[in-house]
Amino acid sequence: MRRANRVTVIGGGLAGITAAIALAESGADVTLLEARPRLGGATCSFNRDGLIVDTGQHVFLGCCTAYRGLLAKLGMTGHAPLQDRFDVTVFAPGGRQARLRRTALPGPLHMLPALGRYPFLSWPERAYVSRPALAMRRVDPADPAVDQQRFGDWLAARGQTERARRALWDLFSVSALNIAGDDASLALAATVVKTGLLGKNNAADIGVAALPLGELHGDAGATLLAKLGAQVSLGAKVSAIETGAIETGAIEPADEPGARFRVRLAQGGQIAADAVVLAVPHEKAAPLIPPGTLPDGTVAGWAGLGASPIVNVHVIYDRPVMDLPFAAAIDSPVQWVFDRTRISGMDGPGQYLAISLSAADSYVDVPAARLRDQFVPALAELFPAARDARITEFFVTRERRATFRQAPGCGALRPKTATRRPGLVLAGAWTDTGWPDTMEGAVRSGLAAAVELRRTVLTSASTIGERQ
Repeated sequence: MRRANRVTVIGGGLAGITAAIALAESGADVTLLEARPRLGGATCSFNRDGLIVDTGQHVFLGCCTAYRGLLAKLGMTGHAPLQDRFDVTVFAPGGRQARLRRTALPGPLHMLPALGRYPFLSWPERAYVSRPALAMRRVDPADPAVDQQRFGDWLAARGQTERARRALWDLFSVSALNIAGDDASLALAATVVKTGLLGKNNAADIGVAALPLGELHGDAGATLLAKLGAQVSLGAKVSAIETGAIETGAIEPADEPGARFRVRLAQGGQIAADAVVLAVPHEKAAPLIPPGTLPDGTVAGWAGLGASPIVNVHVIYDRPVMDLPFAAAIDSPVQWVFDRTRISGMDGPGQYLAISLSAADSYVDVPAARLRDQFVPALAELFPAARDARITEFFVTRERRATFRQAPGCGALRPKTATRRPGLVLAGAWTDTGWPDTMEGAVRSGLAAAVELRRTVLTSASTIGERQ
């Protein structure tokens, strides 16, 4: 008789959830292992004295088709609405503000009227914005030479002043790439600009979750996987991926011939698998790769991807101080700020704001008290109502390894999905997806892993012999 192919997915972030769903829909017998007590990876939530706090302020764009497809599968599209048009208010100290809102014109003309009125740049600086925009259309992000260039150097060579780079280009690149704008890989910056700003006119429309990320991704993913018959094991840390004969005593049946892999668990036990999706961050994937799976030096090279932190500063006021769902800032330590009041489940008349600080190397080790001394006055400079409001709570969350460091040369270090060992594939936003380390990149990697396994080792069910 035939049995379903057994696939073990290691890692329950967006990449692992996506791969597990796609493989279970294909008829595979899927086991998803996650070391933490919840699914969702970097996009999850926790409870803090009755307040639901997301680990980060994650948004998506209209061009994030794979991520939006995952939301649809999870039944969550209605809980992650998109703007009808790209619309961002940019604040600066002293009561200054500007609105960047696209028109209905086709891309790339849709942003020109807003950029022409952008008051934080001089008239010559506004006029020069078109130079890199037009030149970017000729940049090939897949060209290895492009990946070796700094985005800031490329912009400066096309007439973009220090002011233009900080007041305009950083609005898009720093949050998307989690690195100081000038230091970003031109290849990844080109992907952001060409796809989000120069493509279809709705490509950059912003979507923000209306539910905590833990519900949107982790809980919804677990529910769908259960319906598909997949097994989800939380608190299951993998210690090794091995090949060869499977010993008895596994937590999954292991006495059947033909299994390519055994996945050993740190707490004891092992799982027999015909295929494995390794969907964890690069620093956790490296020690799990069996010898000979990738070319010499590849795994060691992943250390060069490094890590870039994100810090979130959470401020709860006794009254509303900002009347927008989110806003950006320039000439301020504040980058982006989000109204988290309703989504957090907070009761009462106050307002909960969360400041998202990307490329937060200079903040990640700063004590909360010092961050309070810096960011409370900064918010008051942007939002006058905050000056008279009382702060009822202040805390800081830190994602030290939020993304890999998306600097020049990183493209050469990102591995493809397939490996030399049939049945073992890689997934994660850090792999070679063609996208930055984002939710979209994570989902694309999970889909690519499922496609690769279906194309190769899961093309047909395994025959395990006749049984009475």
